[in-house]
Amino acid sequence: MNTITVIGCGWFGLPFAKHLINQGFQVKASKRQVDDLVSLPQLGIEAYQLDLANVSHDAKNSSLFDADAIVINIPPGLKRGNSDYLHYLTTLKQLMGARLYQKVIFISTTGVYPSDDQTVTEADASAFNDTASTLLQAEAIFATLPNSCIVRFSGLVGPKRHPGRFFAGKSDVSGANVAVNLVHLDDCIAAVSLVLTSSNTLPIYNVAAPIHPTRGEFYVAATTHLGLTAPQFNLQHQPSKVIDGQLICRDLGFQYRHPDPLKMLDAC
Repeated sequence: MNTITVIGCGWFGLPFAKHLINQGFQVKASKRQVDDLVSLPQLGIEAYQLDLANVSHDAKNSSLFDADAIVINIPPGLKRGNSDYLHYLTTLKQLMGARLYQKVIFISTTGVYPSDDQTVTEADASAFNDTASTLLQAEAIFATLPNSCIVRFSGLVGPKRHPGRFFAGKSDVSGANVAVNLVHLDDCIAAVSLVLTSSNTLPIYNVAAPIHPTRGEFYVAATTHLGLTAPQFNLQHQPSKVIDGQLICRDLGFQYRHPDPLKMLDAC
């Protein structure tokens, strides 16, 4: 495996691509806007413009898709009302054509698990609401391809994503009892790299830090870490869930660098 294509070179995709470059891979990567491509060649990344909402003739014949492996990281944007997400992914699969990749990795999310006050594993995903249904349909587009693997990230923490801003200064916040399911960018990069280079992988892996403080504990600490006003929680409980991210550890020997969300704050 020499050449890796990264579809979506954003918050995760760019540092992941840089990591691959440092590991000696040739990396191709896409951005939606032409202006965003300028800095990529300076990092050793072969840059391609790809707008799945308006696919050009050049994109249909692009060498972007000629690679040994492909990592697909297109944020769903469902909270922003992106109703074209599945259409974009279907278009992408068509552009990939009949190429046989050594590995196809689709980055998904643990939003496919309901909050039923239990610990959930990769087998517990369900279409319990419209968002989860869309996410599972997205996974299914690529799950049937040879050598595919779905990697589900928990809530993302890292540079420019400090969780202390989420609830800062808010009052009468419910759900102090809810378990926090987070993962640091460093662990996302390491986990996907391991899946990419492992010959025998399972179809789906969760990537979630193994320690799960409560929301009340964590977000008070996170806001304090930034010097912001801590949220005030009420006594109303909400349904919770704990994401089990240990399968990738048992199967591939992965180890989390940031197992405790309370200690992740210093790495944001």
